[in-house]
Amino acid sequence: MKWFSEWGRKFSSFNRNVRLFIIGNALIQVGMGVFMVMYNLYIRELGMPETVNGRVISMTAMASAIMLVPAGFLSDKFGRKWMIVGGALLTVTTLFYRGIAVSETPIIAAAFLTGLFMAFVQVSGIPFLAENSSPTERVKLFSFNFAIITIANVIGSLAGGIIADFLETVLKISAAEAIRYSLLLGAAIFTAGLIPLFKLKENRTEFAKAKKGDKEQASTEDDSLKRNLIVIFHFSFASLLIGFGSGLVVPYLNLYFANRFNASNSYIGLVLSLGSAMTAVAAMIGPALSRKVGKVKALILFQALSIPFLLLTAYTTSLWLASLGFLLRQALMNAGNPIQSAVAMEVVSDKYKGLANSMNQMVFSLGWATMGTVATGLVVANGSYWGYAYAFTITAGLYIVSSVYYYFIFGRRKLAGE
Repeated sequence: MKWFSEWGRKFSSFNRNVRLFIIGNALIQVGMGVFMVMYNLYIRELGMPETVNGRVISMTAMASAIMLVPAGFLSDKFGRKWMIVGGALLTVTTLFYRGIAVSETPIIAAAFLTGLFMAFVQVSGIPFLAENSSPTERVKLFSFNFAIITIANVIGSLAGGIIADFLETVLKISAAEAIRYSLLLGAAIFTAGLIPLFKLKENRTEFAKAKKGDKEQASTEDDSLKRNLIVIFHFSFASLLIGFGSGLVVPYLNLYFANRFNASNSYIGLVLSLGSAMTAVAAMIGPALSRKVGKVKALILFQALSIPFLLLTAYTTSLWLASLGFLLRQALMNAGNPIQSAVAMEVVSDKYKGLANSMNQMVFSLGWATMGTVATGLVVANGSYWGYAYAFTITAGLYIVSSVYYYFIFGRRKLAGE
């Protein structure tokens, strides 16, 4: 209780812009959580082949990859608020449409537009928080924001499965119709998140004095474009490997539980929700671990510990062991995300932070975009056991390569500094 009380006080200490953004983004993520869990199942209930799910995931991620860097430049030029609000407003229209679409071409086209418009929200969030916080509170702010997003996804994914099962069993409607209503409810919750976002104030100079206070430290940094592009390239390459790996398994975890174990919608929603809940707790513990062992070491430790549980999920035939492996992998792998953001914000100069953030997200989305058809192809070709086993094993290998690369590029230099 003391721990939660401390984080509650921390939330109250953030300025009004930050609090409004976190509340609005939380509602948006509840709505997205419903779609993340239920939309694959919706496509399956419409009688479409598994490959359609792969194309939907790929098109959404490809649109994000295309738009993230331009969205970053537009955000720098026109301000964060209207990029966030405009992107969210356009995104929710595509979600409502996807909730009622029943044929393949409109579904894929709407998924592409979702990725395109959501890129504006994704790329503007971290810079907006950075501009409305002091350097000393950013690690905790990023961790808090990540934890809130994760908890919101918990609520959305859990509610989506429960509502769909309730409507199907109590009202005796078809599974596809029940899932459709849960998707439309998710879109409605997303819409509610726009209300606090409209109340944001564009203020990009509020912490100019704090930045001036760091002038002496900043003067020791190499501010050249070449140096920063090299650093951004290394971060982006490590993220690309993670994107390839996660793109093979993360979008299809609901189908993994449904196809391999015939799990119910409620069970799938519960397991994915628990995974998000554990991630939130791990993310909030992350800053304490990074203070003890250093940021880079904490990040690599989280990633390395997740790999055995990933392999357990790949090869087990027990639903309970698969659920346990998924929960622990999910928590450990994702707990390092806010730490990685903090490291990136430290080693990249201020004027290139927006570019670094958009490039990092772009290559991660590119990994998802290219792996969608590979993942579904493995399952179609090898069945629900070996198909997922191969996908999870390849992911484990990519995670290992990424962690080793990250350590040799950033670890030794950063660990020496810490």
